[in-house]
Amino acid sequence: MRLATQIEAILYIKGQPLSLEEIATYLDYGAAAPATQARTLAEDALIELMNDYAHRDSALEIVETPTGYSLQLKTSYESLVEQLVPAEISTGTLRTLAAIALKNPILQTNLIELRGSSAYQQVAELVQIGFIRKRPQTDGRSYWLEVTEKFHQYFEIEEVRAGEAVVRRSSAAKIAVDSRSNEQNNEE
Repeated sequence: MRLATQIEAILYIKGQPLSLEEIATYLDYGAAAPATQARTLAEDALIELMNDYAHRDSALEIVETPTGYSLQLKTSYESLVEQLVPAEISTGTLRTLAAIALKNPILQTNLIELRGSSAYQQVAELVQIGFIRKRPQTDGRSYWLEVTEKFHQYFEIEEVRAGEAVVRRSSAAKIAVDSRSNEQNNEE
């Protein structure tokens, strides 16, 4: 097994930047390489791998960061990432999402009474991410808010009923449900 492909596997599995010394400790040099040459061999293999990535048509690249070397997605794919991976959600927005999921559907006016005026901006953010849908109330001026299929898929929740989620396997979903117990004490 080539050292360059070992480094590729190491960087992929670790998922974080590693120094050259850290990379060298994971490599299997075989019996032929004395320990004094380990760093040099690792450096040569890393350069070989970086050249491989530079010359292949790939979405990935090996980059040197302040904390070490990393296998990462090329910056030219940022717009694709933004479409596929929702941005990090603040605690207040997550609590608003939990309230919507638990009351599904809920009138926006009732949500504002429950969560405060900051919920207007949080609702707009959740609609933009695609976790909730907003539809006009037929006999009033408010909106009905309800969670979408994307919410169920992202948090891996099949349904929410009476304050408990039927969770398939995600601990991220538990955060949304558990936040319900704190939402009245921590209005944002």
